[in-house]
Amino acid sequence: MSASTDNAQKSHASFVTEQFGQQARAYLESAVHSAGEDLDIMERAVGARSEAIALDMGCGGGHVTFRLAPHVQKIVAYDLSTDMLQTVAGEAAKRGLGNVVTKNGAAETLPCPDNSFDVVATRFSAHHWRDVPAGIAQMYRAAKPGALALFADAVAHEDPLIDTWLQSIELLRDPSHVRDFKVSEWESMVTNAGFKVREIRRLRIRLEFASWIKRIRTPEVNAAAIRALQQQAPAEVAEHFAFEADGSFMLDTAVVIAEKV
Repeated sequence: MSASTDNAQKSHASFVTEQFGQQARAYLESAVHSAGEDLDIMERAVGARSEAIALDMGCGGGHVTFRLAPHVQKIVAYDLSTDMLQTVAGEAAKRGLGNVVTKNGAAETLPCPDNSFDVVATRFSAHHWRDVPAGIAQMYRAAKPGALALFADAVAHEDPLIDTWLQSIELLRDPSHVRDFKVSEWESMVTNAGFKVREIRRLRIRLEFASWIKRIRTPEVNAAAIRALQQQAPAEVAEHFAFEADGSFMLDTAVVIAEKV
């Protein structure tokens, strides 16, 4: 059986855990993930909530967890990858964050009682979920009335042309990618789940190409395909992403700030 056939037979969940489990340390140390205006916005939105219980849904390298832990009573770092969770637990211990609890599972099947959390948050995770509305519905169910909800992720452009190009290079870079949603789609999904959107902050970050593909161990043939696409991009696409000679480019992101009413 060929390697490609074997990969095709893996479930999406298995593929995600394999992809990210092997790179847990890289995501912990990633400059893109460990800092950024979106993290600053999320931290400011939470403020000082010394009695709060918080959830970091799809915690990845734990950067939301580490930012919010000093401001809340307890935070649950929840992720599909046990390797990621081990990395987060180890780093939390190094930082003296004794209020961090790790729990394993998929976003769509969050194993906790209703009305458990004062803050629910997710960052750079949802574009890997099989069913984002189901994951957001779980966050709504688990949030207490009046809870703060924070959603941060890469976002697609409303223009179908630019949207298609983003999804294409994302999938070539990481086959566990599902979809970067548009801001309008995020607003609709969050609202349909029952949250009230208070604010949406649109941001742009620069992705340095070499580290971007190294972080997820993109095969050389896929990296070459991404570069080929960039070089063939129509003017509107090239201008929007500001493609550089080495493949680096600008990515749209957004932070949705909401509450459970």
